[in-house]
Amino acid sequence: MSLLPPDEAARIVRGAVDAGALARPLAERLAASLGDPLVRGVVCEGALESKRLAVGDRVTVSRNVFIPLTNLCRDRCAYCTFAKLPDSPEAKTYSLDEVDDVVRGGVRTGCVEALFCLGDKPEVAYRSYRHWLLQAGYRKTSDYLLEACQRGMAGGLLPHTNAGILGREELGALRPWNASMGLMLESTSPRLRGKGMAHQYCPDKDPALRLAMHEEAGQLRIPFTSGMLLGIGENDAERVDTLLAIRDLDDRYGHIQEAIIQPFHPKPGTPMRAVAPLDEDAVVGWVALARLLLGREIEVQAPPNLAPGLLERLLRAGVSDWGGVSPVTVDFINPEAPWPGLRELRQRTEAAGQRLLERLPVHARYVHEPGWFEPALYERVLACADEQGYARSGLDQEAA
Repeated sequence: MSLLPPDEAARIVRGAVDAGALARPLAERLAASLGDPLVRGVVCEGALESKRLAVGDRVTVSRNVFIPLTNLCRDRCAYCTFAKLPDSPEAKTYSLDEVDDVVRGGVRTGCVEALFCLGDKPEVAYRSYRHWLLQAGYRKTSDYLLEACQRGMAGGLLPHTNAGILGREELGALRPWNASMGLMLESTSPRLRGKGMAHQYCPDKDPALRLAMHEEAGQLRIPFTSGMLLGIGENDAERVDTLLAIRDLDDRYGHIQEAIIQPFHPKPGTPMRAVAPLDEDAVVGWVALARLLLGREIEVQAPPNLAPGLLERLLRAGVSDWGGVSPVTVDFINPEAPWPGLRELRQRTEAAGQRLLERLPVHARYVHEPGWFEPALYERVLACADEQGYARSGLDQEAA
């Protein structure tokens, strides 16, 4: 595909900003030209304008605690250090008392969200863990997760769950106890399940399964977080396809609250440890292109701990959300990448000409629409929210 001249790129971007969306053929032409700094600059300028048309100068963040309920997982992603085998000294499943302790720490530090993140269906792969569950009175991990979410809410936080693939019945059981839920789509490319690829040993990373769960979440009216992982072997056309799949889901159900655009980072001890990550320009370019592709309703999130030197550039590329940042817990998926302090994040956001607002785990556009929540949960959401749907506590209890 031939490179676009900057003036033609500008016309395409202008059309996307005016229309609030970008068609696949034009997106692929822009993607092929993101290496040209002039084209990339045009895309970033358009993305920032699109973001401002949608939400003005505000950028959001959720103050949370991260609870990795279990790091046992039946999948073997080639880039992951989170998942452990049962005989590993680092294998851990939180007790409910430990969940309570973390929740109390979150409440003390002004957190509003309990993020439950865990491995995918470990009971299918590991007899010892399956036996532990049965001894504790649970048929499967999602039953244990349900009680953990109930503990989180009883302790004063709003849960958000990312538990991998869940069936419709499991989603329905968790819905009354979660302000929102999520599943990184990562990629719609079935190639990544092939031999030697990132998801070869990952039955739960089948794109069809992940898309089906996104759809069921929409049918159940669950505010939902999705996202794309950059640099795990996918090509430009597959990235465009992934973003358009996310947009299509939201067009049909209105439930995709945000899309995380997350760059891959190689980790020691993994099969992909020697794979080069995308360079900074490419990350910025794809964040901007995601903003144009996704339309104006879906928030574009960039985790600030995974690109700490790029925050200002990401803001100028249309980022509208920093995701969850914890004053209590580390990022257990990327423990080598510390969170920025909320004070620093606010200062750097404001220095880029934007303002930081604290949100709930469910984004503001859903907060005053009761049809997205069970009645008891909705009362809790409203109790935590201000008139605009953001977190009532704001950023008055800052962490260093």
